[in-house]
Amino acid sequence: MSLISVGTMAFDAIETPFGKVDKIVGGSGTYVAYAASNFVTPIQQISIVGYDFPAEEMDLLKKRGVQLEGVEIVPDKKSFFWSGKYHNDMNTRDTLVTDLNVLADFNPVVPESYQGADFLMLGNLSPSIQLSVINQLKVRPKLIVMDTMNFWMEIALDGLKEVLKKVDVLMVNDGEARQLSGEVSLVKAAKVIMDMGPAFLVIKKGEHGALLFHKNHVFSAPGLPLEEVFDPTGAGDTFAGGFIGHLAKTKDISFSNMKTAVIVGSAMASFCVEKFGPNRMKEITKKDIETRLGEFVQLVNFDIDLVA
Repeated sequence: MSLISVGTMAFDAIETPFGKVDKIVGGSGTYVAYAASNFVTPIQQISIVGYDFPAEEMDLLKKRGVQLEGVEIVPDKKSFFWSGKYHNDMNTRDTLVTDLNVLADFNPVVPESYQGADFLMLGNLSPSIQLSVINQLKVRPKLIVMDTMNFWMEIALDGLKEVLKKVDVLMVNDGEARQLSGEVSLVKAAKVIMDMGPAFLVIKKGEHGALLFHKNHVFSAPGLPLEEVFDPTGAGDTFAGGFIGHLAKTKDISFSNMKTAVIVGSAMASFCVEKFGPNRMKEITKKDIETRLGEFVQLVNFDIDLVA
């Protein structure tokens, strides 16, 4: 089951209450690839990088089954760069620097070898880029999952709504769900958003887990209480990679299996935050993932005796 992943491959500078790094590999496409490759290969990456993106990072991705034919390398420009500082609660952050660099000219081309992919993950990018990729595919994938953010709601709402008509699953956080829908209640927000096109909606709530909506059904996944959260950067993208990776592996896109995919995504995200950047994602084993999934099961496993 091949999976196309469209997203950024970039550099980040990150400061959290636990420390800081001045330059580390990041980007939505990078995190999705590291997470999803634990479940399915090939991951067919579509992205753009500059001359400064490390060759050894490309080699690591290739070893994990990530195909890079769709990654454009611009020889005379730098890669996308983002810098941010997290507050003490780790749920809020300030963006300090955004240098688009090569991303300003990103016009993705889907390689012929990627045609026929069953799954498509559209990382958080301009809606026009997301739409361009969908339109280049000769056969519609079984499932199209899309991530977006408040920035695009503010500057490209019409384009965003156009893409929403063509996707199956939308992923946003709770603030973005309220912004997009104009509703305070997340249940009402979900109905409004699903009327825009997606059959499924995932609302990410950071350390408090995630909600999955479909028609009149709702599923609430817990967040795993962690002693230390070093760096939340990329956690949402890692969640997305685990989510779509599980669906691609099982070839089952039912609501029932999506509930499991949300737990898998949450488990992968809980690893991501344990170290800076994607470093923790480079270390984990299948055994680690199984153990972590078991911890999630225990979180919500209980016996109850109804009082007569």
